[in-house]
Parts: sequence; structure tokens; C-alpha cells
Amino acid sequence: MRPSVVRKGERGVRYGILAVLAIGVRRRDPSAVANAILGLIGTFLPLVSERRYDVEFRPWQRVYLETAMLTHAVGMLGPYDDVWWWDHLTHTHSATILGGFTFVAVRRRGRDPRPLVIAVVVCAGILWELVEYTIHATADRIGLEPVLVTYGKTDTLFDLVFNLVGAAIVLLLGDHALHNFARSDR
Repeated sequence: MRPSVVRKGERGVRYGILAVLAIGVRRRDPSAVANAILGLIGTFLPLVSERRYDVEFRPWQRVYLETAMLTHAVGMLGPYDDVWWWDHLTHTHSATILGGFTFVAVRRRGRDPRPLVIAVVVCAGILWELVEYTIHATADRIGLEPVLVTYGKTDTLFDLVFNLVGAAIVLLLGDHALHNFARSDR
């Protein structure tokens, strides 16, 4: 993929997130605004990582990471409520990114990443669900619109299941898909 195409794609993702931000501000939707701001910051992670850690993302890896930011932000405008599979998609996508970072960190130390990828994704997923519930309950208690919404025990269970699906994808494809990062320095 040509660098100019990648840059245009990155700009397109950022413009999409800025559009979510504008719509969120217009609707006075704190969830959309917060997710758009965090998502926009997240789109710069590949650039920061490349400069700080002497790694180089492949074009598809940049797009993959950045589209996760866009899908989360767009989800806050309605797809999380209206599209039954949207939450499953975003949990799987995010879990592959977290699992991928874990995979690379462990593989670079010359170790087997399987146990840690599963452990990190599961623990982070449980922590996320607890944070989501706490923010929602606290906002309800003080009379504010919650920035994060919980949909009950079944939704939480599905979120954790799709986090595991993301971890499994990383374990199946990690050596091939993340080879450029996972080389062992030792």
C-alpha cells in the first residue's frame, strides 16, 4: 500500500471521528463526545509508538488499529443500541488489539504468549465491565447522563465471550500478523 493512500485513510478515519464529535456536541451527547475525543487521540498511537519504540506498523496494521477508534466512536451515535452485532464487533476488535500488544510484548521476551494473552484480555475485560457498571451506576445516582451504558448480565457475558474470541484470533494469527513487531531481541 502506498504511503499516500495510508495517509489519506488515516485522515479519513480522523475526519470520521471528528464528524462523530461534531454530532455528539450538536446532540449534547457526552458519550459520543468522550468516545470521539479518546478515539481521535487513539489514532495517533501508531505514530507515537513508531517514534518512541523503534517499530514500524504495516499499513493494514495502522488501519486496523485506527478503525477500532472509529467503530467505537460511531457506535455511540446509535449502532450500539440499534445494530445487534455492533458491540460484539467492537469488543472483538478491541480484544485483538490488547491481545496483540500483549502477544508482542511476551514474544519479544522469547516466551510463549498464550497464557498471558488470555489472562490480560480476560482481566482487562472484567475490569472494563466493572468500570462501565460503576460509571453508569454513579451517573444514575447523581442524576447525570452516563458516559458508559450497561445493558445487563447477558450483555456483560457476551462482551467477555467476544473478548475471548479476540484473544483467540490473536493466538491463531499472531505469529504471522505481528511478525514485524514480535521479533525477539534476545
